[in-house]
Amino acid sequence: MGHTEMLLAVAGLNQEQIEQRTGSMASGDWAGFSLAEQAAFAFARKQAISPADITPADIGQLTEKLGRERALDAIWWSSRCHFMTRVADAFQLPLEKENVFERQTDEKGPASSPKPSESTRLPDDVRGK
Repeated sequence: MGHTEMLLAVAGLNQEQIEQRTGSMASGDWAGFSLAEQAAFAFARKQAISPADITPADIGQLTEKLGRERALDAIWWSSRCHFMTRVADAFQLPLEKENVFERQTDEKGPASSPKPSESTRLPDDVRGK
């Protein structure tokens, strides 16, 4: 299970929903996503394939769809993820087998998964809801 799938599981999606969502994202058929999400996906894909080709126009399109603060969040997070992927690939680091984003159990029993705080969730207008 990759980190994207792990985070979606923590967010409450079941395995079927995770497979459907990641399959849609990977296929490039983003019609089922909001325009803001589509802009973020397009930016992240371009950044992954040819980061030197990112232009002010790309950032402008992202800012237009997400707003200034959310565009900065998307650029930062995408940059971080691409960096971590390249480091892990360079050192041939394997992914963890367990969901590292879920809280661990203790002697009192299983802990509940942390829920995203309001400050880390995309606003409804950005998510297209």
